Amino acid sequence: MTGADSGVRAEIHHQHRDVNGGWLRPAVFGAMDGLVSNFALIAGVAGGTADTKVIALAGVAGLAAGAFSMAGGEYVSVASQRELAQAEIDVERRELERNPEAEEDELAQLYVQRGVDPETAKEVAHQISRNPEKALEVHARAEIGVDPYDLPSPLLAAVSSFLSFTVGALIPLLPYLLGAQGLWVSAIVSMVALFAAGAVVSRVTARTWWFSGLRQLLVGAVAAALTWGLGTAVGASGL
Repeated sequence: MTGADSGVRAEIHHQHRDVNGGWLRPAVFGAMDGLVSNFALIAGVAGGTADTKVIALAGVAGLAAGAFSMAGGEYVSVASQRELAQAEIDVERRELERNPEAEEDELAQLYVQRGVDPETAKEVAHQISRNPEKALEVHARAEIGVDPYDLPSPLLAAVSSFLSFTVGALIPLLPYLLGAQGLWVSAIVSMVALFAAGAVVSRVTARTWWFSGLRQLLVGAVAAALTWGLGTAVGASGL
């Protein structure tokens, strides 16, 4: 006798990770963006001059410019995405009000296309359509791919991007603000942070923590080395 025959509900023995990453992905990626870009900027300036005040000033400017740029760009991007989604949701809402029967048939066809037999699909669509708000939610998810009652917040996205970028960009700058006299201190701190950030990203990917950490470390190190080389060449030319 099976579990279903005996009336005992089958237990689920697995869980899926959040493939969207939730808050972790944008926060860590924003911080890594700030870390890599400001580390590379500081390395480039340090390659051209030994004046720690100039290097620190460049790092502060890079932090501020990057953080405000990220916040502004994220706000506009998410606001535009939200406005587009809202416009499409309004179209769906009007159609549900004007042609409820046609929308119910459309919903039934969506279920049929997903493998539900026609009679069951028609009954499910009918029951859902009894509640206009629930019908709007189901249609929006199926046809537009969004939840009309859970659209992203532009302000939250902007603030999150600003803060995460600032945290990342502050890491290579902090040694200079605390009185460090050479690039090597900033480089060591940045390398450790790059590896740690990459390892954290492994929580939302299928990679091992050491692979993600080494990959991020390599990307950041190459970016900084190339920029340092460019800064050294420019500094040596006397520009």
